[in-house]
Amino acid sequence: MKYLKLLLTAILVAVAISPVWGRSFNDKLQNRPYADLRRWHLGFSIGAYTSDLLFTHNGFITDDGEQWRIDQSDYQPGFCVNGLFDLRLNNYFSLRVSPGMYFGSRNVTMRELNTGAEERQNIKSTFVVLPVDIKFAAQRYRNARPYVVGGVMPAFDVIKKRSDILQLNTTDLYLTVGFGCDFYLPYFKLIPELKFCFGLSDVLVHDRPDLVDDPIKYKFTQSIAKATSKMIVLTFYFE
Repeated sequence: MKYLKLLLTAILVAVAISPVWGRSFNDKLQNRPYADLRRWHLGFSIGAYTSDLLFTHNGFITDDGEQWRIDQSDYQPGFCVNGLFDLRLNNYFSLRVSPGMYFGSRNVTMRELNTGAEERQNIKSTFVVLPVDIKFAAQRYRNARPYVVGGVMPAFDVIKKRSDILQLNTTDLYLTVGFGCDFYLPYFKLIPELKFCFGLSDVLVHDRPDLVDDPIKYKFTQSIAKATSKMIVLTFYFE
């Protein structure tokens, strides 16, 4: 009985002090515990991305019997930098705007199906983007808080267009979805994020008066019904 009473006493004392001890323990582990209560959050990001052009062919055959197929031959990484403006809506949702610039290029290969002849073109782009996202974050666990994000991203290519074989429109609109995790460090938040962007519009310029008198180049544009763009973006935010 003596040992039983001592055991019960020890259990009661442990139960009584556990909330206080638990709060103290968590407070020591948590960095910047009140950061998410602020109305506005500002920051910036750097990252890398790769883009893809998806061509839909229409089966066009030239007067010489040529039929061309156009594809993106490889994936070259690009570089992106963004600002960050985050508006807290409630404990779980926030509205995020992250204007920035994307620098990159895409290699396109044009192949004739009968002879195997090839033409190549490098398409350089410098996009000014304005992503607008809704961010849904889970409960914070110590110094980490995972989240998912979705929204739209208008993009404007500011590179001056030349009379290339293929020419792309200067504007596009992307539907975006992604996920990431807020990591709370002593002086700032580090936020790695992976985002998938799906272009909604046909980015190929079909009306090419500059190539009307050059059927050798114009046949490539004539072979394509539409072209859409996709991106995969890996970003590191500092907030």
